[in-house]
Amino acid sequence: MSSRVLPVFDLLLPSNLEEAVGLLSQHGDQAAVMAGGTDLLVGMKVGMSPAFILSLADIQGLDYVAFDAKHGLRIGAMATLSQVVDSKVVNDKYHALWYSAFTNGTPQTRNAGTVVGNILRASPAGDCCCAALAHGGSVLLQGPAGKREVDLDEFWLDYRKTARKPDEVAVELKLKAPEHGYGSGFAALTRSYQDLAKINAAARVIMDGKVCRKVRLAMGAVAPITLRLKEAEKVLTGQEVTDQLLEQMAAAVRKEVKPIDDVRSTAEYRREVAGVLAKRVVQDAIKSVAGPCPYSCFMGA
Repeated sequence: MSSRVLPVFDLLLPSNLEEAVGLLSQHGDQAAVMAGGTDLLVGMKVGMSPAFILSLADIQGLDYVAFDAKHGLRIGAMATLSQVVDSKVVNDKYHALWYSAFTNGTPQTRNAGTVVGNILRASPAGDCCCAALAHGGSVLLQGPAGKREVDLDEFWLDYRKTARKPDEVAVELKLKAPEHGYGSGFAALTRSYQDLAKINAAARVIMDGKVCRKVRLAMGAVAPITLRLKEAEKVLTGQEVTDQLLEQMAAAVRKEVKPIDDVRSTAEYRREVAGVLAKRVVQDAIKSVAGPCPYSCFMGA
C-alpha cells in the first residue's frame, strides 16, 4: 500500500439511509460512499480525490447476513467478508460466495471489507462479483424515489461502472434461494497468495442425477466486466455431464471470453486456462450437490 497522505475531503456521517440519500442528492458525483474503505482509501492514495466521503458507519442495521428458504440470502451493505466466512448457511448453501470471501485478501482486509463494497467496486477481477453473478440475484438500491432492485446480470455496465446512480445507496445484495439439486463452486488463479486474480470463475448448477438442468457460469478478468458465459451454459443445460461434454463447454468458454494483456497476465494465457478453470468449477459445483466440501479441499484452486 502507498504511504502517501490522503487528499483533503469533507467526511459526511449520516445516521440513516434517508439522510444518506439526501446528502448524495446534494453532492452528486463529488461524493464517494464508504463502507469498509479497503478499496476507496487505497484509491485515494494513488490519485482519487473526491470532495466528500459519505461513510455508512453510523447507520444502524446494515451489517446483517440473513437467509430465508423461500427468498434466499440477504447481505447488508455493512456486512463484512469475515461475517460471510463465519456464516455456516453461506458455506452450506452458497459455497462459491463463501469461498470467494474466504480467499479475499488478508484477515485484516476481511474484517473491514464488505461484500456489497466488492460488488460496487465493479472490478472485472472481483472474486465476490464472480461468485455472486454465478449464484444469481440482485442489488437493492435506495434513492430519492425510493427503493429499486437491479439484477446482477444488468448491474455492471462497464469497467468500474455500475447501474447505481450518484444519489443512490446500495442497501443489500440479494441472492436467489437454492433449489433441489443445487451446488456451486469457485476458483481463482493468482500470481501469489492473496493477490488479485489473474482469472477467476464460478458456477452454480441444478442437477437431476447426472443431468444438468440449469447452470450459471461466470468468469472474471476476461472482459471489462465480470462475464456471464451464456454460450458455454447452453452446452451443459439439459445434458448428462460427461468428460466429453465438459471439454465441449471448455472450448465454448475460450471462444466467449475477451481477455487483454495487463500487468497480471496475458490475453493468451487467460484464454488458454479459461476453459480449464470453467471445467474445474463446474466439477466442484456438481460435487457440492451432495454437501459442502470443507474449505481445505479447495485450497489448490
